[in-house]
Amino acid sequence: MATVDVKKLERELGVTFNKRAILQEALTHRSYLNENSEWPLRNNERLEYLGDAVLELVVTEYLYAKFPEREEGELTSLRAALVNYQMLARIAKEISLDEYVYLSRGESKDSGRAREVILANTIEAVIGAVHLDQGYDAVRAFVERSVLCHLDEIIEKKLYRDPKSMLQELIQERMKLTPTYRVLKEEGPDHQKNFHVGVYFGDKLVAQGIGLSKQDAELRAAEHALKILTDQ
Repeated sequence: MATVDVKKLERELGVTFNKRAILQEALTHRSYLNENSEWPLRNNERLEYLGDAVLELVVTEYLYAKFPEREEGELTSLRAALVNYQMLARIAKEISLDEYVYLSRGESKDSGRAREVILANTIEAVIGAVHLDQGYDAVRAFVERSVLCHLDEIIEKKLYRDPKSMLQELIQERMKLTPTYRVLKEEGPDHQKNFHVGVYFGDKLVAQGIGLSKQDAELRAAEHALKILTDQ
């Protein structure tokens, strides 16, 4: 059974672990265990759960201190732009994390949004591992140099304005109503479910989106609705 070059990954991360097994656990996707029952580690979902909370705390503290003049809603939008799965997947690729994840043969051939979600979850698991192994100061330093370094770009390109917010502003101005979202269909296994969501203006279904979470599907539906409105 092949193992990753942990030392090389540590150089990519800028972190030297006291217990390297915890880093390997952070890299272990649940699909890998289905094909490798002798693998001595558990999957990375518990570390992902921890890392998600730690990441949100570090980013929240940073934004709170950096922008004393901004209101809660603005800070929330900035944080969402920094920690959404697309940004986290991009960051994972920047530090070559995609080369180190333990995946099943089937999952390793996957691409597109499903692979991005896996990478985003993995970097959250790595953040959880850094926190457990090195402590809060070390994980804060890691998040600052790998995640928060993208803040200027997010502000400059206004990436914090997500499609749902833009659509809501536009429709409230044009039609004096707020778009609503409804789940139309769910399909697939629990660990990789696809949600089909429709966006409605009043009772009218305007556009649909598909995603691996309801939030993702709502964003895709809002994007499609904006495109329809712009093309009119």
